[in-house]
Amino acid sequence: MTELEVAAAMGAKVLERFPAGAPRGSWPAEEYAARRRAQGEPATVVMDLKSDAFLVVVRTRDDD
Repeated sequence: MTELEVAAAMGAKVLERFPAGAPRGSWPAEEYAARRRAQGEPATVVMDLKSDAFLVVVRTRDDD
């Protein structure tokens, strides 16, 4: 599954991607998502196992 497929399956837009191999104690994807949430954007972090990366995403559709 590619990054675009992950986003489409989730109904989400990928804002940024971060390699999973960050130094111990460093959480760049979570920190980026927190900054986006502080700006009012409901960002969340998901793991793309195929690319071994964390994706910061926002939902683009309502599943109600």
